This record gives sequence, C-alpha cells and structure tokens, in this order.
Amino acid sequence: MKYTVLIQIDQPRGRVAQLLADPVHLPKWLRGLVLHEPLDGAHGQVGTTSRVVLRMGQQTFEAVETITRREPADLHGIPPQSVVRFEREIAGNGMWSAARERLTGNGPDTTLWESENEYRFSGLLMRLGSIVMTGAFRKQSLQHMRDFKAFAEHGTDVREAEPS
Repeated sequence: MKYTVLIQIDQPRGRVAQLLADPVHLPKWLRGLVLHEPLDGAHGQVGTTSRVVLRMGQQTFEAVETITRREPADLHGIPPQSVVRFEREIAGNGMWSAARERLTGNGPDTTLWESENEYRFSGLLMRLGSIVMTGAFRKQSLQHMRDFKAFAEHGTDVREAEPS
C-alpha cells in the first residue's frame, strides 16, 4: 500500500525542519506516542535505530525505526532552493513501512511538507485488511501532519487535548 499526503505550514522551512528533527517536541505533536528512544546512534541521524511505542485507543504498537536519510545533515542555514529530506523505515510485528518526507519552501515564511508512505504486511489477513484500511492509514498520517502544523504555528500540544 502506498499513498502521499501533503500540508502547507505557515513557518519558514528551516524552522519546520528543526522542529521535526528535535526529539523533545515529538510528544507535543505525535499523537499516541508513548516512547521514542534511540537503541543505537543519535536521534535523527542516518543509521540510528530507535524503539518506538505508540498507543492508539486500547492498542499498543511497538516497532523499530531506522533513519535512512537526512539531508542536509546540518539543519541550520539551509540554502534557499534546497529540499530537506527525512526518510525512515519502521518494522514491527507483521508490518514494515517507509516514510519519505520532503520539505520545500513555498515562499519565505511557508513550507510545503510532502509525505510519501509505503506499507507492507506479512500474513494473508493483514494484507487483505490493508486493502480496506488504506483510507484509515492515510487519515492517520494526515492527522499527524495537522497536529504538527498546529504545534509549529500555534504551539498546540496534543497531550493537552487527549483525555487522561
């Protein structure tokens, strides 16, 4: 299953890239995040593997994330015409996914965030279910992007809206 979602963020591309890359901010916009801890390497750097735990409703999902691309490596002073790229693979029980994120300037104070996502499932039941659930996966990805947009533009923290 593959799909692409995009959103415009009313912040400069350099600021958006720095907020996305800073692990301190992950719980503020990544709804359901329980844990994101590096197992090997430094957060966000190419080759780093991290343990990721997400809670969605009553279900908990645990996986290992591997950073496969980050360009430029230094997110300070990004040249005006360059594209910022973050790519990662996530492997969990019966599932593998890849996310390819691209940030492009859409004017001096606006960023276009494009997220290309691919999922593969093992097991017949999971593969069949993914056909029906493509819309739900896309909707969840877009929700994460909207949450990030609200955080980047207004400082909105998803934890303040979630019931305890």
